[in-house]
Amino acid sequence: MRAVQVTEFGGPEVLTPAEVPDPEPGPGQVLIEVDRIGVNYADTHQAENSYLAPSTLPLVPGGEVVGRTAGGKRVVSLLNGGGGYAERAVGPVAATFEVPDGVDDLNALAMLVQGATAWVLLRKNTHLEPGESVVVHAAAGGVGTIAVQLAKAWGAGRVIATASSEQKRNLALELGADVAVDSRAENLTETLREANGGKSVDIVLDMVGGRTTDQSMAALAPFGRLAFYGMAGREAPEPVKPSSLLRHSTAISGMWLPHVFRLPGNVFGTALTELFDLVRGGGLRAVAGGEYPLAEARAAHEALRSRGTVGKLLLDPRK
Repeated sequence: MRAVQVTEFGGPEVLTPAEVPDPEPGPGQVLIEVDRIGVNYADTHQAENSYLAPSTLPLVPGGEVVGRTAGGKRVVSLLNGGGGYAERAVGPVAATFEVPDGVDDLNALAMLVQGATAWVLLRKNTHLEPGESVVVHAAAGGVGTIAVQLAKAWGAGRVIATASSEQKRNLALELGADVAVDSRAENLTETLREANGGKSVDIVLDMVGGRTTDQSMAALAPFGRLAFYGMAGREAPEPVKPSSLLRHSTAISGMWLPHVFRLPGNVFGTALTELFDLVRGGGLRAVAGGEYPLAEARAAHEALRSRGTVGKLLLDPRK
């Protein structure tokens, strides 16, 4: 079958179209004929072996697909260890979910990772309460576009979006943000406070790292919470001292989506069902970031790493 393979770790240049054997499902797995493939920022880390879960070569990257089972059921699946950049993929039954009518491929894939991430960040990490202010960094990205909508729908008092261009900031405002500010502001701490009417902020969702994290932490109000779920800037923030958290009564948490499957109960399934219902009811939508032929996965990664993209990127294995 046609796939994209990595035989040496590195940047987008290592993504190479190839013919590889069809995957064989084992116990607890299902074979999926792939219609669309989701492209995530984590895929760029997987290709260079800098992801939280180490990779082994040769590697077919990609962690999510939407398609059909042998019985014709339309499903979306969160893959284990890659294998998504291909015409066929094997997904764990426990992480494969039926896609209801009224949810297209774009929204099915966007809600599987980006939507579930935003849901967990707001519900589990930061425990958003009505009236609280929420800062969404990278608000025009896959998670950001959904987090802005969810925070507003769930009663946030003020949603503050950050983005690096006027076009991206305008998109965040269209999605419901109350104010959008330049993520490149020299003093981001003061910029966030000004955007919140001169007050410190309650919640920050951060996947950038570096100074963005450091200056966002300084903008937190007493009992404010920052949820850290990525490092797109590839720059680590300063170490956090517990005494500093105590002094300001703030909380910092991390989130990696696979850990949700370790929680008691079907938390992931609950999140996805709620997100799909919102999509079907018109209360939530994914933003299309572009669709690339499978053989052009390298171009998709280059666009994603340039941080010039918005919304959700897809690959089409039929092209």
